[in-house]
Amino acid sequence: MARRRKRKSRRRLEGRRILEMVPQYSIESGEDKPVTAARKFIHAEGILPPALLLVKRNEHTTDRYFWAEKGLFGAQYVEENHFLFPSLRVMEEDLEGLAVGAKR
Repeated sequence: MARRRKRKSRRRLEGRRILEMVPQYSIESGEDKPVTAARKFIHAEGILPPALLLVKRNEHTTDRYFWAEKGLFGAQYVEENHFLFPSLRVMEEDLEGLAVGAKR
């Protein structure tokens, strides 16, 4: 029996496009848990929100976190709920402006 493909959420795809415009930082977790490594990196480098942190846990796994004014969130949650983050609303408007300009 053929497997049906999972439907891709338009809201999540839109959130992913918006997150692509955010500055990204890649780090290794080392001995710390990934979220702890992300918090230490943010504090040490003085990173201002919004930012996306890619934390390499091991050679196969990379965890993604979003640094916002409200704190540190999992990137998947932010993709699905990007409208809750004020810093991403500005980028969403920029993205819509580019789309409108492309249609003309």
